[in-house]
Amino acid sequence: MTHKDLDVWKRSVIFVTSIYEITKSFPKEDIYGLTSQIRKCAVSIPSNIAEGGARKSKVEFRQFLYISLGSAAELETQLLIATNLNILEVNDSKLLMEELNAVSRMLQGLIKSLNIS
Repeated sequence: MTHKDLDVWKRSVIFVTSIYEITKSFPKEDIYGLTSQIRKCAVSIPSNIAEGGARKSKVEFRQFLYISLGSAAELETQLLIATNLNILEVNDSKLLMEELNAVSRMLQGLIKSLNIS
């Protein structure tokens, strides 16, 4: 089994695609600011799942899952800021937050399962 078999990895990759699609409409002058940060954090979630899955131990894998969870928390903050600045529409923000929360719960569940076994 690899990271590609994990539902959380699959879902977070799809989520990144949504982030890129929505941030295409962000102001062009912000491309190196908040837009870039949002995209980097989103990409970091499945990337760290993949990197952790390639490690040799559950302890290392769990650590990378925690990094993914941290990126999710950072992304939540950035999405709130974008919403407060009226860069991100409230409806889009709500949908992205719901999906981000679902991915975060999946990460927490996977971390918990690694703690048990």
